[in-house]
Amino acid sequence: MLKNNYSDGFFSVDIKNGFLPIKHPLKKLPERYNEIQELTDKIPVLISSIEEMSRFVLQLPNFSKEVKKEEDVFVIQALYRAYSFITSAYLLTPSHVNMKNGIYAKAHTILPSNIAIPYTIVSNKLDVYPWLDYHYAYSLGNYVMKEEDNYHWNNLKMSCSFSGTNDEIGFIMNHVYINAKSPDLIKSAHRIFNANDYRDGLGLLYETLKEMNERRRTMWSASNPHNYNNFRAFIMGIKDNHKIFGDGVIYEGVSAEPKTYRGQTGAQDDIIPTADLITGITSYYPENMLSKYLMDLRSYRPKCVQDFFKDLEKTPNLFKLFKEKEDFESLQYLLACIEQIYFFRNGHWQFVQQYIMKNTRYAQATGGTPITSWLPNQIEAVLKAMDDIISYLNNYKITEELEIFMNIKKSQKNKVEVLNKQLEELKNKNYNIERIYNLNITNNIEDITL
Repeated sequence: MLKNNYSDGFFSVDIKNGFLPIKHPLKKLPERYNEIQELTDKIPVLISSIEEMSRFVLQLPNFSKEVKKEEDVFVIQALYRAYSFITSAYLLTPSHVNMKNGIYAKAHTILPSNIAIPYTIVSNKLDVYPWLDYHYAYSLGNYVMKEEDNYHWNNLKMSCSFSGTNDEIGFIMNHVYINAKSPDLIKSAHRIFNANDYRDGLGLLYETLKEMNERRRTMWSASNPHNYNNFRAFIMGIKDNHKIFGDGVIYEGVSAEPKTYRGQTGAQDDIIPTADLITGITSYYPENMLSKYLMDLRSYRPKCVQDFFKDLEKTPNLFKLFKEKEDFESLQYLLACIEQIYFFRNGHWQFVQQYIMKNTRYAQATGGTPITSWLPNQIEAVLKAMDDIISYLNNYKITEELEIFMNIKKSQKNKVEVLNKQLEELKNKNYNIERIYNLNITNNIEDITL
């Protein structure tokens, strides 16, 4: 049984808010923190100079006493957001400025106490890591709406940014645009598991995922793939990014031991993990380090989201349930939902090919995961789940009456073959990224044209 809401005061996972905040985030910090606000506003200019960035950061007053007194979660979140941007901008400007041929250079590895101490305080108040995250800092808690009640990415700005370019704004605000449909995702889970209304719930899940995919595909026009490196360095994490951060970052005045945290990544978003849990794809995750990374990323989400996931894990496995009932109709709807998850993940994989792999051979993603195997690991799990449902339904002559199933079955072999060919090419040290991406085009699964 799922609860009506899972809330921390800023987020409330429910059928009204989905994964977005319960109200719009603060555009700016209160006036008492003007000096912090002024520095965050300067970041797009300062990231071009290591010396200037360092000078402005080091002269910022230590607001530890002030932030300790804060009780308003929206002010605390805005402080966390500001300190996250200041921290990443300061530490990673050397990596960005000295980048050559798409390879990121060494970063600073000591965060000065005037930033480290108050940043740790506000992080503890939110019960999150003191590092740029997806929910409270970079994406879902970082939008400014131009015209009310319009979550389209071109109607959104960022409170804080690194490059401040349209490409950065479009890239990250597209995620908010997709999450504006997340209330229906939560609603579908409630219909399926609380009301046991499987057909209606799966129908809503399918329509929601389909619309989310359509919104996700607008990324190609929201942000130019060739310009991604203009801001990507600043969302890199410490953990498993040894070439950038070595053994970690020392938070001066907080701990003498180096800290390591995963970077901001779209893999911290909640939509596909929720869909995986609803449809049972989680049971297909292979037992390897990549799947362990996937579970590790759950700890980088708000505690209310983590609690929601824990309750979703206790729900019945729909594939097993429908097999027991010999409910073939529901099984084909389940298959259709999983195919939308495939489109989402495979589209994301095409983003990686064009936004990242085409621009750099740096092997680590911003979250510290291996760039060439991370998403294929999850795509394989989705394809295996689809194969099992297709194999099961194939055993019944009634399947000829299941039009949705028959259409998906026809294209399944093509999906598997494309991924296998891509993985084969990736075995080569000097793999050809154009060859990998063109497999999407020649096999009619190019994300842009879907």
